[in-house]
Amino acid sequence: MQVTVLGAGIIGVSTAWHLLQRGHEVTLVDRQADAALETSFANAAQISVSYCEPWANKDAPLKTLKWMFSDESPLLFRPQLDWAQWRWGLQFLAQCNDTAFVRNVAQLVALGAYSHAALKEVVAETGIDYHRLERGIAHYYTDQKSFDGAADAAAVMQRFGVQRRVVSRDELLAIEPALQSFGDRIVGGTYTKSDESGDARVFTQKLAALCGQRGAQLLFGHDIERMESDGREVRQVRVRDRVSGAARTLKADAFVVACGSYSTPLLRSVGVNVPIYPGKGYSATLPLLQPDRAPSVSMLDDQMKCAVSRLGDQLRVAGTIELGGFDLSLDTPLARKRCEMLVRRIEQVFPGVADTRTPEEGGDPQFWCGLRPATPTNIPLIGRTKLRRLWINAGHGTLGWTHGAGSGKAIAELIHGEQPAMNFGFHGLSARPQAVPAAIARLQTAPPSSRA
Repeated sequence: MQVTVLGAGIIGVSTAWHLLQRGHEVTLVDRQADAALETSFANAAQISVSYCEPWANKDAPLKTLKWMFSDESPLLFRPQLDWAQWRWGLQFLAQCNDTAFVRNVAQLVALGAYSHAALKEVVAETGIDYHRLERGIAHYYTDQKSFDGAADAAAVMQRFGVQRRVVSRDELLAIEPALQSFGDRIVGGTYTKSDESGDARVFTQKLAALCGQRGAQLLFGHDIERMESDGREVRQVRVRDRVSGAARTLKADAFVVACGSYSTPLLRSVGVNVPIYPGKGYSATLPLLQPDRAPSVSMLDDQMKCAVSRLGDQLRVAGTIELGGFDLSLDTPLARKRCEMLVRRIEQVFPGVADTRTPEEGGDPQFWCGLRPATPTNIPLIGRTKLRRLWINAGHGTLGWTHGAGSGKAIAELIHGEQPAMNFGFHGLSARPQAVPAAIARLQTAPPSSRA
């Protein structure tokens, strides 16, 4: 088959790779000059199967309301005159109960375990180096009340085979000695050794290059002008070269929309409505000043709701969600405040380890923001749309890197006529496959392949 994949982030590139693996002809389209230059560019770097938790829970409505009045809140709802935002918000509220939470966790963990296994397969086959660290993920708490609830959260994950365990402060400091200087503020934590971290941009760009070597047509620097449909099927997609201005029409047996948050307006243009709304997230990447004191275990900071990962000679801190439309500005007072908040936290937790000076002080923090494509459940939409030949692989929220390899493999299997081996509700498909209980167990017991 000829398959056109629209979008070259981690989701689109993984889709293209697995389609090529199954013998299909692939065209990969993206408006940027290379793969992974938007949402996959500078994310939190975590492969966090053990922390695949939806945003929607019973405590979320009250917290969201409280956080609306703080520019430094982890989740900031910025009301817009936008029916799509309010409709998404109402759907989100409908998921804020224990029954929905557990149901959604089950699917997210199933996809996470499947995806982690798929990532390991790709890395073993390709040998891609992307600052990978298989040291697990630790979640530290500075508030006793929050830590008291950590056992319940861990128990939910353990029900689905994830060995997230509660650890004392002393155990946590033994797992990651880089936390010693902040240790008097920590009351405890959780830890899962099977999780890992690495640079999503580096991985995605190298995998895209391998796709090109295997015969994929890489149309980077091409805007997607429109999809053409007769109401029953998508027949072709029209794209335009950003440099030359030349337009071309792409015909295919299947089209996969993997454009992140921009999947929503693109699909709406052919009458397909999906509940994906952008959540603006920020990150700062900082040069290390004292590499020997820097963490090698990827971290989650419960108070600030941010993630910290080491990427070679740099430290990446990422977090916050801002629900305010398709705003990618970094030069507004609000954006600057949220970026500075992340950097300030690094200096508090790891004093002197990274260069946290502002540009005015001679520092060089690399600030970034991206739009995380979120569904109300946080479960991505992977599968068919109502139009023939048109597929979707989008809506991964903050878990695109965690779920990327498996999402690409799963949709490639579906297009190829295979059934992915996980307990996941695929979009537009009535059949729900059975889980493979051994999948998570293999991840928990497999020895790390790298300690670099």
